[in-house]
Amino acid sequence: MRRRRGNALIESALWIPILVSLLVGMVQLARVSFTYFTLHKVLYDTARLVGTSQVNFCADDTAITTMKEFALNGGTSSDTGPIIPNLTADQIQVRIERIDPDSGTLQECDCSSTGCDTAAGGQPPDYIVVSLPDGYPFTLSFPNLTFEPIPLRPQVRMPFGGS
Repeated sequence: MRRRRGNALIESALWIPILVSLLVGMVQLARVSFTYFTLHKVLYDTARLVGTSQVNFCADDTAITTMKEFALNGGTSSDTGPIIPNLTADQIQVRIERIDPDSGTLQECDCSSTGCDTAAGGQPPDYIVVSLPDGYPFTLSFPNLTFEPIPLRPQVRMPFGGS
């Protein structure tokens, strides 16, 4: 009987590090998922604000920067800080696209009178794409291990004028 108790203790001692590693791994996976979907929500809010506003994409418009800041802070007050730490409006890219009638593919819309410059007589874009081209660096934290940051790159494509 005494031997069996010793075996159980040794087996438990061998399994505990594996179970702790699995638990920490699940927590890290949850952190990555939460951060990715929060980034996606911020980009979606930016696309919705830009897509439903009267914005001249071809001019140096501060309205787009203001809308990025609005989505980053979750409102007009910047006292609370950004929803996601270390994410700035400079990291967010807003791009306009139009469907090419010849090929039927999406292409970036140029700023010209035949493109998407509405001030020069062009047509509005078909889609707005909001993304993080360089990614948002996310670092996993695991005891006694160091990892390179993972660049999270969500992207939102939304019809212009839609929500």
